[in-house]
Amino acid sequence: MAHSEKQAKIKTEATESPAAETSHARVLVVDDDSRNLLTITEVLKDIGEIDCAKSGEEALRYLLKQEYAVILLDVLMPGLDGYQTANLIRQRPSSEATPIIFLTAINKEDAHMLRGYDAGAVDFLFKPFDPLMLRSKVGIFVDLFNKTSEIKLKAESERRLLQENLTANAQKLEAVKALQRAEERQEVILRSLPLCVHSRHIESPFGAFFVSGAVERLTGFTADDFTGDPGFGLSRVHPDDAAFVEQMLTNALGSGAYAVEYRWKCADGTYRYFLDQGVVAYEEDGTATEILGTLLDITERRQLEGQLVHAQKLDAIGKLTGGVAHDFNNLLASILSGLALMKRRVDMNPEIQRIFDMTHHAATQGVDLIARMLAFSRRQNLSPTKLHLNHLAETLDLLLTPTLGRLVQLRWEIEPDVEPAYVDPGQLELALMNLVINARDAMPEGGSIAIRARNSRLDAPATDLAAGDYVVLSVEDTGEGIAPEHIDKVLEPFFTTKEVGRGTGLGLSTVYGFARQSGGRLRIESVLGRGTSVEIWLPQAEGESPPHEVASTQPAFAPTPLKGRQPTLLLIDDSDHLRDFTEQQLKDHGFDVVGAHGGAEALALLEKDPDRFDVIITDFAMPLVSGLEVIRLARNLRGGWPAIMITGYADTEAMSRRPQDVPVINKPFQIEKLVRTICEVCCRTPKEED
Repeated sequence: MAHSEKQAKIKTEATESPAAETSHARVLVVDDDSRNLLTITEVLKDIGEIDCAKSGEEALRYLLKQEYAVILLDVLMPGLDGYQTANLIRQRPSSEATPIIFLTAINKEDAHMLRGYDAGAVDFLFKPFDPLMLRSKVGIFVDLFNKTSEIKLKAESERRLLQENLTANAQKLEAVKALQRAEERQEVILRSLPLCVHSRHIESPFGAFFVSGAVERLTGFTADDFTGDPGFGLSRVHPDDAAFVEQMLTNALGSGAYAVEYRWKCADGTYRYFLDQGVVAYEEDGTATEILGTLLDITERRQLEGQLVHAQKLDAIGKLTGGVAHDFNNLLASILSGLALMKRRVDMNPEIQRIFDMTHHAATQGVDLIARMLAFSRRQNLSPTKLHLNHLAETLDLLLTPTLGRLVQLRWEIEPDVEPAYVDPGQLELALMNLVINARDAMPEGGSIAIRARNSRLDAPATDLAAGDYVVLSVEDTGEGIAPEHIDKVLEPFFTTKEVGRGTGLGLSTVYGFARQSGGRLRIESVLGRGTSVEIWLPQAEGESPPHEVASTQPAFAPTPLKGRQPTLLLIDDSDHLRDFTEQQLKDHGFDVVGAHGGAEALALLEKDPDRFDVIITDFAMPLVSGLEVIRLARNLRGGWPAIMITGYADTEAMSRRPQDVPVINKPFQIEKLVRTICEVCCRTPKEED
């Protein structure tokens, strides 16, 4: 067998040894004699894995790749001897502590041994060596290497476990901090919302286990007030709501959830609306343990809903009132027209005259009542203009002072920088007089009334008012005040807190309608025993006031001749009685009048003979064809046809679409006003040359 083959066989056998599979220790044997290498390998094969090198240079190459428990190094070798090889091994940091046992056959003198120890040897073995001695010495270093490796592995494992533990603790600490930050953010969010979270007992009185969130801001009480007394929460529920709330909480055990709205008395003594809703929490076995829920303050939402419902109610009443007023206006117009005809055609003795005057007075009172109803329903004709409130104070002071008496003091407090209002001056005067008289009646033993004016800006639209700049007029008294349950009703027509016969209930309602039709609103605040404040919000005037037509004051009521004849009028009204009465009155004033029952009949007459009629007088609200359509279609036949519109109520939007040269007369009207208006439109008509 060749020398190299023997060496390969030695390495192969060492690798396949069972002991080598279980040991990580390696032994490097360095000897130039193959027989020594074979012998040592056989002796040590069950101790560790054996690597064999035949020279110092080969040994150094092994050390570049492996770590060894012990090195067996022959002293005498060609090339690098054992001492030189040992010195080089000690110079390498990775092998400077590796034990070296010198193998020698001849140098047993102390000088050689000292040189070996000086080169880094830990022991000597002399050839021929005893196998037991060899195994014993090598085994010690192998065991030491294994134990050291085990200690290193254990230390590394402990270090790694410690590092993992530190990392886990750091992650846990970070998670705890993140959770705390999340809880703090959640608590801040809860405190910023009109909301609190609670847990309560599943049985009456459903005491709270914990309460969190904005509970103190919402109720004025701390969380301890709720958790300290089991019955505290239910004890402050409004008496009218308490039984229902307790029933809903009891039913939650069956349904698993609940939601209930109720009024709750806060620390300041006021009641606020809360939405309380939650679910029942259960154990794994299905046993109910607690009720988890939230408490949401919905007071503002309920107030807005109430304002919206109230506004819708007033709007519905206004529409109904406007429709009724229209029909009554036709009736009153017929009555007054009939009375006017009787006065012109019948000679009355004093008794008949007295009855006539009483009837006429009752009818005019009806006219005033209908005017108030139209004001509430926002159907009156307004002529808004730019009004400086200082001028209003000068005018009203003279009118109001005599009506107040000596027990009531009136004072004006108009801020110097108050802007002009865009409003109908006459209607505003009536509104303020209504409010002042109401204030006077609320102070039977005397007091003071203050009329104040200030500017106000609304940046965001409200439920009853658009955003913009306003002038706020307020009438404040020191009277009896209005009960809270009546605040929402005092604006309704015919509602009054006065004794029978002392009021119609239309005062505040007409002021409300006037304010709304003027583009503003009315607000009332009152405290029983301390007084009432009524605010009228009106839009500020922008720029110069628009021009308004001034009624003619000419006294002549006689018809204006046209080309040698009297004007011919086309009178259109779907009310037969009113049309007949008006027709007779106009004929008494010398006009030639042709009546038409409605718009369709009038258009047929106009198309048949358009040159016959000089002026068209038409009712506004008629079935099928309105008065506005009659005028528009007539002017398609003849441009600028003189026309007058009569109405029982004012539809502001529709009226704004009429031609500007068409005047409007409200029912019931005096025949003199209609005759004067006919003369005016005839005078504005361009005269044709003869």
